[in-house]
Amino acid sequence: MTKPLPGATGPLQANRRQALMLLAFTGAGLPVATAQGVPDAPVASAAPIDVEGYPFERRVRLAQAELVLNGIGFRAVVWLKAYAAALYLTQRAGTPAQVLALPGPKRLQMRMLVEVSATEFVKAIDKGMARNSSETELPALRDRMLQFDALVAATGKVRKGDLVNLDFVPALGMSFVLNGVARGAPIPGEDFYAAVLRIFIGDKPVDTGLKAGLLGGRTG
Repeated sequence: MTKPLPGATGPLQANRRQALMLLAFTGAGLPVATAQGVPDAPVASAAPIDVEGYPFERRVRLAQAELVLNGIGFRAVVWLKAYAAALYLTQRAGTPAQVLALPGPKRLQMRMLVEVSATEFVKAIDKGMARNSSETELPALRDRMLQFDALVAATGKVRKGDLVNLDFVPALGMSFVLNGVARGAPIPGEDFYAAVLRIFIGDKPVDTGLKAGLLGGRTG
């Protein structure tokens, strides 16, 4: 059970808790986070990694390719964790440049630890993409950002425990997959998926601790 905030009871406590949930998801306010890097031990073990009671597989298959878990991190503000995220690649990479340069399929996986409206989800994605894309890149991304926003908006909300996969397959583009079900058509373009990844591992990431975790506990 969540402990009451000091000095807060009833509606005031609920309002503060809701405000902190939104801060944790959108990245506004306190940029405090924790991260869990994946150790450099072999990933051949079939046992998944447990994070907040949810399993993250060490290896997954996407478009006939085997992807390995590169790293795991949290998006959090103070004591509230909004989601855990994992990055899967065809081989391990320790810097953003290496991640973006890797060919083949990629997966950014998020396990929701709080309930968030589709509006807040969209706001966080759009804000992060704008912060990590140049003024010359944004116009080319705009229509596809709107396409992605529409896919997310159609869900209404993402709930605690929901699993979101942002899967990239070079021949198709990025798929938005919620609890194992693809929503809408893939959004084409390696440049678009790179822009999405930069939200998490770019120069101005949504969370520096999350960035370090996705890069296997390393920075760069």
